[in-house]
Amino acid sequence: MKTTIIDYGAGNIQSILFALERLGYEATLSADASEIERSDKIIFPGVGEASTAMEKLKATGLHNLIPQLTQPVLGICLGMQLMCRYSEEGNTQGLNIFDVDVCKFSSILKVPQVGWNTVYDYKSELFQGISEKEYMYSVHSYYAPIVEETIACSQYGIPYSAALQKDNFYGVQFHPEKSSKMGARLLKNFLEL
Repeated sequence: MKTTIIDYGAGNIQSILFALERLGYEATLSADASEIERSDKIIFPGVGEASTAMEKLKATGLHNLIPQLTQPVLGICLGMQLMCRYSEEGNTQGLNIFDVDVCKFSSILKVPQVGWNTVYDYKSELFQGISEKEYMYSVHSYYAPIVEETIACSQYGIPYSAALQKDNFYGVQFHPEKSSKMGARLLKNFLEL
């Protein structure tokens, strides 16, 4: 099985590589469209600011490739948000995979939300073997509201989408690679889809 992590200069890539190695999987880091297309599983990471990240995707042409992929794709944190229609962060047009706009948390909340938060109401095989209301590690100031494509929820002031799914595309707002055993289980579930 070939797993590729999309390399567009906006990612928590080393921690994802280490998490996959601990599970006994190897992954390739690549921005090459043909290599990404030949992969069985694709991870779309992201740490940073939405508009800057989208400019990097456009510079490589990956913004056109990603929505056309047919194999399982997992967006993590900013990766998930870029898979949405639009983000208030930097007034950014997203990849329009998930039919939802990403919003900034209310100014009455301390942002970014940093730390462990419960995830609940699972609706996907991605969460197989993970206890309801498990804690996952998050760092974010923006969120996707709960929509039809929501497959797990979390709460910070308001309920929001902790995970989204549409067809072969999955996204998680939290960082499974930093979420201990249950985050590792989620990555394993994705790789075994």
